[in-house]
Amino acid sequence: MHNNQKVESYLFIGWAAALVATLGSLFFSEVLKFIPCELCWYQRIFMYPLVIILGIAIVKKHYHIAFYTIILSAIGGSISLYHYLVQKVRFVGENSFSCGIIPCTGEYINWLGFITIPFLALVGFIIIFITSLLTLLSLKEGK
Repeated sequence: MHNNQKVESYLFIGWAAALVATLGSLFFSEVLKFIPCELCWYQRIFMYPLVIILGIAIVKKHYHIAFYTIILSAIGGSISLYHYLVQKVRFVGENSFSCGIIPCTGEYINWLGFITIPFLALVGFIIIFITSLLTLLSLKEGK
């Protein structure tokens, strides 16, 4: 596969992950009426722009945008990981800061005993981080 096609494929996978995560979070809040907690809002702040940024990068062929998507996905992923630990590790949940009206320890979903909304967001951020990293590595090797 040609280097530009590889890079475009990586960015498309990252964009698709961001789109699925964004639509999923909107489904949970707008259709199922799950009220997002404060940490969920912070995760959304880092996920939603990735759909637009990666989409524009693909259309305009601005592949170096991956540097910025790495940063956004790393920060968002860190928040997701912390939120997941607040939900699943009693010590962290009991000693975390107050989360507002909706408790961050709440689990609207708990599929298979470990898949919660922050876990799903974390998977999305990891996919975006990895595809962005692969994009930058491919650009570097292509020079």
